Formats: sequence, C-alpha cells, structure tokens
Amino acid sequence: MNISTADLGILLLYISGVVVLGSWVGKGARTASQYMLGGRDFPWWVILASIVATETSTVTFLSIPGFAFGQDFTWLQIPLGFILGRFAVIYLLLPLYFKGEMFTAYEVLHRRFGGGAERTASLLFIITRSLADGLRLFLSALVLQEMAGIDLHWAVLLLGLTTIIYTFYGGMRAVLWTDLVQLTVYLGGALVAFWVLVQRLPGGWGELVSVGEAAGKLHFLELGWDLTEPYGLWAGLIGGAVLSLGSHGVDQMMVQRYLCARNLRDARRALSWSGFVVFAQFALFLAIGVGLYVFYQAYPPAVPFERTDRVFAAFILQEMPVGLVGVLLGAIFAAAMSTLSSSLNSCATAAVKDLYQPLAKGELSTRQQLRATRILTVVFGLVQIAVGLGGKWLASSVVSSVLGIAGFTTGIILGVFCLGIFTRRVGQRSALVGLVIGTAVMTWIFFSTPLAWPWYALVGSVVTFLAGLGASALLDRK
Repeated sequence: MNISTADLGILLLYISGVVVLGSWVGKGARTASQYMLGGRDFPWWVILASIVATETSTVTFLSIPGFAFGQDFTWLQIPLGFILGRFAVIYLLLPLYFKGEMFTAYEVLHRRFGGGAERTASLLFIITRSLADGLRLFLSALVLQEMAGIDLHWAVLLLGLTTIIYTFYGGMRAVLWTDLVQLTVYLGGALVAFWVLVQRLPGGWGELVSVGEAAGKLHFLELGWDLTEPYGLWAGLIGGAVLSLGSHGVDQMMVQRYLCARNLRDARRALSWSGFVVFAQFALFLAIGVGLYVFYQAYPPAVPFERTDRVFAAFILQEMPVGLVGVLLGAIFAAAMSTLSSSLNSCATAAVKDLYQPLAKGELSTRQQLRATRILTVVFGLVQIAVGLGGKWLASSVVSSVLGIAGFTTGIILGVFCLGIFTRRVGQRSALVGLVIGTAVMTWIFFSTPLAWPWYALVGSVVTFLAGLGASALLDRK
C-alpha cells in the first residue's frame, strides 16, 4: 500500500459518510418531482455549489496543477469564456426552462419540433454522458489504484457502487446536498495543500512568485489566432463562451440543477456566480501547479515525472503529513463522486421523461415514474461501471478521444436549440437532418483535423444550424 492505515481509514470514513448523508437527506422523496428535482425548493447557493462541483472531476483536480507545472497560466483564458457563456445562457435559454413545469432540457425541443427531436437529443445526451462518465470513473479509479494500492477492478467498483447507493436512495436531494459537502471538501483540501506547499518552499510565497515568473509560469495571455492552439485568448473567449453556452445551456446534467431552484431569479443568481467561482477555482489549481514547479526545482525528485498530471498526486503522497493525506484523498474522490452522481440522476431523469413516458401505453403514475427512475439510476450506474472496467483495454489517446465526444455533442444540440429559437420555418425533419449532419461533420473534424477543442462547440452548433436551415428549404413546405 502507498498510504498509511490512518489515511486509508480517513478516506473510507469519508466515503461511508457520503453514502449515509446522501441516503438520509433524500429519504423523504415520495414523488417523481421530489426525486428528480428535489421538490423545486433549493436555495440558490446550494445549486451554485452543485454546478461547480459537477463540472469538476478528479482529472481536473490533478491535471490543472499539472498543466501549470508543465506550461503556464494560459489555461485561465478558458474560464473567461465560461463566464461569458453563462450570461448568454441566463438571458437566452434559462427563461425557456421556467415556462411551465419542465423536467428536462429537451422538452423545449418537443414544444418546438415534436417528440422525435426531443427523443433524439435526449438519446444522444444519454449515450455520450454514460460513455464519457464511465471513462471518468476509470480514470478516477486509476488514481485510487496508484495512490491507495487498491486493485483497479476494486477501485472502479468502490467508486461506482458508492455513488449508485446514495444516488438511488436520495435522488436529486442527495446529489445537491452531497455536492455542497464535496465542493467544500475538495476546495478546502486544495487550500490546505497549497498552504503546506508554500510553507515547504525555502523562500515561501516570494520564492514562488519570483521563480515562477522567471520561468514564464505566470504567463497568462496568448493573443494569437492559431486555431490548433487551445489556450489562446480568442479560443478561450469565443470558443469557451460557446462551449459553456452548450454545456450549461442545453445539457440535461446542468439544466436539471436550474429546475431545482425556487424560481428563475434564483437559478440566474446561481449560474452567474458559478462562473466566477470556477474562475477562482482554476486560478487556485494553477497556482498549486506553479508552486509544485518551484518546489521540485528546489528539491528535484529522484525519478523525473513522466506525466505532469501525476505531480500533485506524488506531492500529496510523499510530502503531506499523515492525516492530511487522507483528507486530500477524500477531496480527490469528492470531485469524482459529485460528477458521477449528477450523471446518474440526469441520465435516469432524461430516460424516463423523454423516452419511457412518451412511448409507454397510457399515462404513468408518479409512483411508476419514481420506480422507473430509481431502476434506471442503477442501470446507468452499472453501465458506467462496465465502461470503467473496460477502460484498461483502451489506449490513453482513445480514452481522451471518447471523452472529447461529449464536448462536441453539446454544440450539436445547441445548434438544434438555435434552430428552434431563431427560426419559424424549420420543422422537425429538417432539425433532425441538421443534427445528423452536425454529428457526422464533427466526428470527422475531431478524428481527422488538428482543430483545437475549444472551437468544437462553435463549429458543431454552426454546422448543425446551417444544415437544418438548408434542409428546411427542401423539406418544409408549410
């Protein structure tokens, strides 16, 4: 084992505590609305915490410090675009979700185009979300295997089954309240690690700034227009804004959080402030990466690091005191479980509301909807575990490619939403043609061109919109 018994005990105690908390806070769910949306009565600050926790995974927790360790601060241009994109969601899309009692983002497409567009978009979301988050489970389990010495299969099962249990019993109430706890844990753990790191530097904070600046680690702005470079100002502002407009505007995993708010005003407040919290969070992670660079310049490792995303993990294991290692491990897996639990609940909700209920014979009672959502929560959890167990047979480049698919599908669905918002002539058949062409074009771009990933959502949405608009000239006569 790579960690002490005390640290492993703290980690297991944290995981057990999350299960108990999630099961307890959600035990009162008696209707589908309570289970899927928490009764629509959550305060805005809980929803804010859930938004931030959901978009932060274990990979983010470790790889962003690794980015600054190997490069500089230019990654921080991406969350600048995230802030802009959130405000576009607030004024363009968010009001649509509070017209009537909605459960999923794709019900908007049903109102505008019909059930076919709703089901296609929802199915695309479910497939890509299950595949991408199953591989996130695999990558998180790899970290657990390396840091705690647990067999990879058991690490996948431990994380997967833990998340299934409290999501199954607690529903959305469990997801939101545990997200708040997990955000507090992983941000608190990151702050503690940064404080210990600065204290270990011979010159403290002054050395971090001076050495980091001399090495170019504090470089922030990159003004070039190279479309193959993901960390430029325009890729961040334009590409990041459209990416955020898609991921936070038409993705069920985020939209479901807004629908848990008491009203549109609270949803707007949570989403707007979440952008600034995410920016500050990434600034903290990047500062940790610069600190790690300065630390290992002063105390070179016995064996050079092969991968930069393992540097923070190595520092936690080798340099942190006993007890704090367990806390930091809890922080790492807090980031993992917050994303996975959100994925399970949103996939189950979309499957019941967009696929099962419209195709069922007769109206489903609220008890039947609740039962189906719980069953599908387990089913999607097992699917993600299966994907996680199969991840070891994939090359790392393939893993990165499959994770990227979820990024450009949000742009495609955003293009369909834009057809519904900005046009009147385009019908359902044309919208589906646009969706199919957008998927085909983006698949080719992703696997065959060097276009940087922040531009995927912009290109996908534009291609889908123009293809649907062009198809309407041939298919939509009325």
